[in-house]
Amino acid sequence: MRRVLATAGHVDHGKSTLVRALTGRDPDRLSEEQDRGLTIELGYAWTRLPGGAEIAFVDVPGHQRFVGTMLSGLGPAAAVVFVVAADQGWQAQSSEHLAAVQALGITDGLLVITRCDLADDDRTAAVRGEAGRHLAGAGLDVPAVEVAAAKGVGLDDLRTALADLAARLPEPDPAAAVRLWCDRAFSVSGAGTVVTGTLGAGTVRTGDRLLLLDLGATREVTVRGLHSQDEARESVGPVSRTAVNLRRVDDVGRSAVLLTPDAWELAPTVDVQLTEVPTTSQNPRVLQGSKGGRGAQGARDLKKMRVPEQATLHVGSVDVPVHVRPLGDDLARLSASVDLPWRVGDRAILRDPGSRRLWSVRVLDVDPLPLVRRGAARLRAEALGQADPDRTASLGVARLSARLAERVEVLDRLGLPPPPDAVRQGDWWVDPLAREAWRVRLVAVLRAEHESDPLSAGVPLHEAGRHLLLPDHLPDDFGVALVRALVPDTGLTITDGRVHDPTAAGLGHAEAGVAALEERLRATPFVAPERGDLDDLGLGPAELAAAARLGRLLRLPDDVVLLPSGPAHAMRLLAGLEQPFTLSAARQALGTTRRVAVPLLEHLDSRGWTRRVDGSLREVVR
Repeated sequence: MRRVLATAGHVDHGKSTLVRALTGRDPDRLSEEQDRGLTIELGYAWTRLPGGAEIAFVDVPGHQRFVGTMLSGLGPAAAVVFVVAADQGWQAQSSEHLAAVQALGITDGLLVITRCDLADDDRTAAVRGEAGRHLAGAGLDVPAVEVAAAKGVGLDDLRTALADLAARLPEPDPAAAVRLWCDRAFSVSGAGTVVTGTLGAGTVRTGDRLLLLDLGATREVTVRGLHSQDEARESVGPVSRTAVNLRRVDDVGRSAVLLTPDAWELAPTVDVQLTEVPTTSQNPRVLQGSKGGRGAQGARDLKKMRVPEQATLHVGSVDVPVHVRPLGDDLARLSASVDLPWRVGDRAILRDPGSRRLWSVRVLDVDPLPLVRRGAARLRAEALGQADPDRTASLGVARLSARLAERVEVLDRLGLPPPPDAVRQGDWWVDPLAREAWRVRLVAVLRAEHESDPLSAGVPLHEAGRHLLLPDHLPDDFGVALVRALVPDTGLTITDGRVHDPTAAGLGHAEAGVAALEERLRATPFVAPERGDLDDLGLGPAELAAAARLGRLLRLPDDVVLLPSGPAHAMRLLAGLEQPFTLSAARQALGTTRRVAVPLLEHLDSRGWTRRVDGSLREVVR
């Protein structure tokens, strides 16, 4: 069992000393850090605990100037070791670190009171009590251990407490998709580029092909080698500090992330719920007015709470500037200039670098539709206001109701179950209310078509899809598939690529002409009328097509029109001829002309009833 824990606490409260005493390794890698006794970048060290659990520590800087680095260390960790020095007590950066822990939703860990050798028992007890109250107020009601790390006092108790913490943390999924936030990137002579990070879920193997997202640009990379805890490995599972050697890759930034391809939504924009997390001991304030007061009033509430229009978003080990657009009381749209890898429900931190204020971010929707119409922000807030960030099912409902239809693979990628009443249509999930509205519209479109033109063959599939007035984000092929799916529920029919209403079909003004022609053909089945005769009956191409569609007439090439029973009647006569037979013999048997006999025989050939023997002879297929 492996776990990764982050340290947190005020500068110079002994975090690095504590890690060094537990692991025997110095987490301060840089000479500048060692000279100044100050953690500047993230440090890493690991140890094996009683019971066999392996614990890696991400040692974050405590100084306020390096709060961005601190947040990148806390981001991927599942639990925190919060350090408070007995001789100094709770300090300013203690509150800021606790706010970050709370904003990220970290709810488990340990409180470690360090440097107990520099304070008497009363002072140590007072610091422990005060720190415990701060942590409990932020949702971290965790065990506390007192140590003097420099002298080795209390370390056995601390190791036992850490083993208990490791055992109660949830077991990560080794089969999950990989999202490895990279907090270091460097080159090794003869090996190439190496990136490091905390693997919270999934498994990375040598030879894996992953997606590298760096400053919004993506490229496919191959894992050349892996190290974890100073050992070369063929595979690394969660939760582990991992170094990944990438084959033939240069210039990787610290803000890069390694991903399982096609498993994450890459988008610059997310809709979120914001919760202000104060950096003092006061209770957190959710940014909302009255429970039902979303929309424009909510947007004013966000401004009243001084949420900046420009802020810094910290997600994983990445920090990027974002534009904040208020939507509702506690809702906002965050837009970055680069793509980031998201799942609905992700946690992040929004930070105002000027005021040092923090907001906890819960992602409600990923890559949301643009807000282009007047009142769109209000409507979006109302839709998102029904979603519960702690229930993925409600987040799936919110996304589908906004987009009306979503590909199955997208909901799978976002980790969202489809709403229970959603309709599966091929590769799509469709909102049931939207589907019913589209069904009603399709019927209305076809009714109007047949009313305006009783002889109409119907509406082509693509045109019918456009008549449904689908949102711009849905592709044309969805419209065609939707029409096909709706037809069985409407009583409509698709024939030759057109949607039509068989109950509305009729011949209208052509009925008399068709009836006269039918009577004529019943008397002389193979004496097809000439074009002029058809014109005299008022039967043009549209009328003849409608009659053929209704099964009243059979249309052959060159304006040859017969009864639908004509081919079967012809076969009975041709079967009585000496086989094989010539065109002339067939013409005489049918009592017709070459103009009719040629297309009729070709029609019989196409149906497999007759076949050619050579260039001049045919025979009946028996």
